[in-house]
Amino acid sequence: MTRILITGAGGFVGKHLIRQLQSSQPSASLYGIVLNKVDNPEIGGVEMLAADLLDSQRVHEVMETVKPDAIYHLAAQSSPRLSFQIPAETLQNNLLSQLNLFQSCLTLNIKPNILIVGSADAYGMVKPESLPVTEQTPFRPSNPYAVSKAAQDLLGLQYFLSHKLPILRARPFNHIGPGQRQGFVATDFASQVARIEVGLQEPILTVGNLTAKRDFTDVRDVVRAYDLLMQFGTPGEAYNICTGHSHSIQYLMETLIKLSRVPIEVRVDQARMLPADIPDIRGDSTQLRQATGWEPTIPFERSLNDILDDWRKQT
Repeated sequence: MTRILITGAGGFVGKHLIRQLQSSQPSASLYGIVLNKVDNPEIGGVEMLAADLLDSQRVHEVMETVKPDAIYHLAAQSSPRLSFQIPAETLQNNLLSQLNLFQSCLTLNIKPNILIVGSADAYGMVKPESLPVTEQTPFRPSNPYAVSKAAQDLLGLQYFLSHKLPILRARPFNHIGPGQRQGFVATDFASQVARIEVGLQEPILTVGNLTAKRDFTDVRDVVRAYDLLMQFGTPGEAYNICTGHSHSIQYLMETLIKLSRVPIEVRVDQARMLPADIPDIRGDSTQLRQATGWEPTIPFERSLNDILDDWRKQT
């Protein structure tokens, strides 16, 4: 029986990945790592293990107990905005946690298939003439989070080359969907709309930079790509996960306002502007599609509708 370990199992993407794996691999034994069990209720069919991935001894104990055949490494400080406030913690958390997992594999002399989740944010300031971004596009990170993800990607390559660990490197572009916490543009807007609809906020939507364009993929399509990569991807390779099309934040906002049940005024808040913001980025997922047959299936507008409905239920 395949034994699968998922770090960050209690997070936004982790929960969606668990549902994906339970559907595609119903006979697999699933183990999830969470920082603590108090804030992460049990998920049916998954054995949850509490561990601080910065604690190398605890990581070793978990790895020795589970002896996984596959590891999906999702755990990370995932907010570019927050990374400007806590750069040292972001770098330490995202890089050292991955290093501890790799070192534990070497110590235990095991070679599970490992999918590390990087980020297209590592590509950073890409010139318009260089779009769409391919896996050969150089990294030019513009925030501490992006630096940490570039380092994770390169560390994964190094352990593949130096130690022959079967590591695949995923580079997802912006992903959205129900269950995402606040701190990301779609959820920040949707949560405001939901509050306005029930009178918990005055009918004003506060926004940041609306001109930026991003390549958004629904999280349910993203985790399906992760699943397929573990089955059909080539260790040592990097794979963009994206739709190949970018949408402006303006269009995202307008779509949510159209879905609103009440009139809403828009107001720009300078505090929501990032110190460095990329005007436009979209990716090329040819390598992923050729390796796995993956295609995105959930339209952008449906993702936004599902996010808004999710926030309505919470409000």
